[in-house]
Amino acid sequence: SPQVQPFLPQWLAEPKRVQKRIRDNLCPIRDVPGIHPRLLKKLQMNGIHSFFPVQAEVIPAILQSASSGYLLGRGGYRPRDICVSAPTGSGKTLAFVIPIVQVLLDRVVCHVRALVVLPTKELAQQVSKVFNVYTDGTGLKVVLITGQKSFAKEQEMLVQKKVTGYCSLADIVVATPGRLTDHINQTPGFSLTQLRFLIVDEADRMIDDMHQNCLHQIVKAAFQGENGSNMLFQRTKPGPLTAASSCFPQIPLQKLLFSATLTQDPEKLQQLDLFQPRLFTSVYSEKNRDGTETEQDTNNKYTLPEGLSQCYVPCDLNSKPLLLLYFMLKMKFTRVLCFTNSREASHRLFLLVQAFGGVTVAEFSSRLPPNERKRTMKEFEQGKIQLLISTDATARGIDVKGVNYVINYDAPQFIRTYIHRVGRTARAGEAGVAFSFVLRIQERRFLRMLRDAGIQDVKKHPVKGNSLKPLVQQYEGALCKLEKTVK
Repeated sequence: SPQVQPFLPQWLAEPKRVQKRIRDNLCPIRDVPGIHPRLLKKLQMNGIHSFFPVQAEVIPAILQSASSGYLLGRGGYRPRDICVSAPTGSGKTLAFVIPIVQVLLDRVVCHVRALVVLPTKELAQQVSKVFNVYTDGTGLKVVLITGQKSFAKEQEMLVQKKVTGYCSLADIVVATPGRLTDHINQTPGFSLTQLRFLIVDEADRMIDDMHQNCLHQIVKAAFQGENGSNMLFQRTKPGPLTAASSCFPQIPLQKLLFSATLTQDPEKLQQLDLFQPRLFTSVYSEKNRDGTETEQDTNNKYTLPEGLSQCYVPCDLNSKPLLLLYFMLKMKFTRVLCFTNSREASHRLFLLVQAFGGVTVAEFSSRLPPNERKRTMKEFEQGKIQLLISTDATARGIDVKGVNYVINYDAPQFIRTYIHRVGRTARAGEAGVAFSFVLRIQERRFLRMLRDAGIQDVKKHPVKGNSLKPLVQQYEGALCKLEKTVK
């Protein structure tokens, strides 16, 4: 039976296509129109001389939408919201940092004008770091609120009480949802009424139910009239232009959504209440022998990094730990990021590999304090740790340098999880390999999940039982050792 295609709104059905091959389509930073000389200089100082395709498309689009300044006056049109669906490691962060810093460069009074919401502390830290690099020396203030400091300390970073009332100490706020919601509700003087940009990174995670409320609260706070006082710039919820609404210049609130797996589900996107959105998405265009280009089948809902090879290893439950040891010790894999489906599984596997010996291994889990996670990450990037065992929650969106292999020790249950895990390698145009350990009873479902997502090139990579035999004796010893420690 033919599958029923859900009705897609036009903006989803006809997106702006962005080149997917990063290396072949680098664009010199000077060729992207409209970037402030000051930022061009900063980019060069940071060793960035070309933009990735996503950046080259999205930066001008955001700049254009604020071309008449961010306080879009009466005659101006409301800027369109922007959605960007591009693979992991394709440079989404810089694509919003550069234009936002530029648009805010000539602001006079400090108000929260850009708010970036991210699902995890690590991601928020990563993004605020990038903002700090590009706001350095501009007078723009970036404040990170993720609950790593006390609530009172964060309040002090956000607002200052003066005789005349509260004033903002932040132009750009980078936050995780829970903490942000707390400040909206409990921090006097924390105001979003001047918010111009709302950036939701890892948007699919944020659209999920638990954060839906957070987005709703942000928008509510942004459109709140200051208790009836007659503000010069007051905002009405977007609606038809009336004589009354047109006598105030309105600061538009523009939403910028970024994700590697942007939902195509119109109902979910409906909840975001987007205004005439534009979608930018990465697709391959393949060069034919005669030099023409063909667009590949665009039913491939998800795009994966180009340098990625994917394999799966059919196995049974007992042989999974042995397989991992075999890859590490016999096949001499280095810089391996290994995923399990739970914290407990991660911890147990870590202890087991440690007990076995011969592999420098660490765990990366929400059990560990942030400074320890940072140190682990650094040692992994320097090659001092060969195997990093993690859960999805911890590793989502994190830019780990030089991952050669991703191993799905537990096969992921959802295609999105798969995309995000394997996207930790082969970043920024490099090569990488992903192995998934798939129990025989999961095999059909796993392959169907990939097939439905249009991912075809996953090779079966069986490992013979004989190859694992030499490890068994030492493995059983490690198990005994482990039982003792656990007790």
